[in-house]
Amino acid sequence: MREIVMDTETTGLDPATGDRLVEIGAVELMNHLPTGRTFHKYINPQRDVPEGAVAVHGLTAEFLSDKPLFADVAGEFLDFIGTGTKLVIHNASFDMKFLNAELKMCGRPALPWSRALDTLALAREKFPGAQNSLDALCRRFGIDNSARTLHGALLDSEILADVYLELIGGRQPDLVLAAPETRPATGNAGPLRAVSGGPARQRPVPLAGRLSEAEIAAHREFVQKIGEKAVWMRYMGDADG
Repeated sequence: MREIVMDTETTGLDPATGDRLVEIGAVELMNHLPTGRTFHKYINPQRDVPEGAVAVHGLTAEFLSDKPLFADVAGEFLDFIGTGTKLVIHNASFDMKFLNAELKMCGRPALPWSRALDTLALAREKFPGAQNSLDALCRRFGIDNSARTLHGALLDSEILADVYLELIGGRQPDLVLAAPETRPATGNAGPLRAVSGGPARQRPVPLAGRLSEAEIAAHREFVQKIGEKAVWMRYMGDADG
């Protein structure tokens, strides 16, 4: 299952009064795991940036003056989000309103509102009456957002991806493994199957090893001191090979 977690920054609150997008950031999830693929563009809004927006986003009209127009990046953006992929957005109505206003101005079809999955609505349902801003949710879930001194679309998307996974129950919320019905005679376990009968999920990219050579050597020395009865001795050959 593919999802896109995204965020936008704007010059103000309402495209109907002339406010425009100034930044889009998005990250790709596959089966609730980040794949490392991202989309990030600064956009020339073709208008002055109010002081309030500069204070929040740190993006000045001068900085944005040589950036592409939304029409110039719309195709690349639409290619990245694909067709029908869920768009995970915090306070989705705000971002969707601006995205569709920009798409309309460059003659492209609007994004269906049904594609948006609003994490603010999820948080309000899960924590009624509590503060559910992105910063508040980071504090609740212990997510490091110390780099978020200014709002930035890509950084906020990456943080929101962590928040979203916590809101839905963790990094693999619906993955429940059951023991396989049979195992080969060799004693090696066969592939684990999900309760649903489908294949167990695989990470898009294998995790890098976390043990240093020094730690591996220290463990090997420790096992040798225990002697041949140590359970690890059964696997030392595999570890070395």
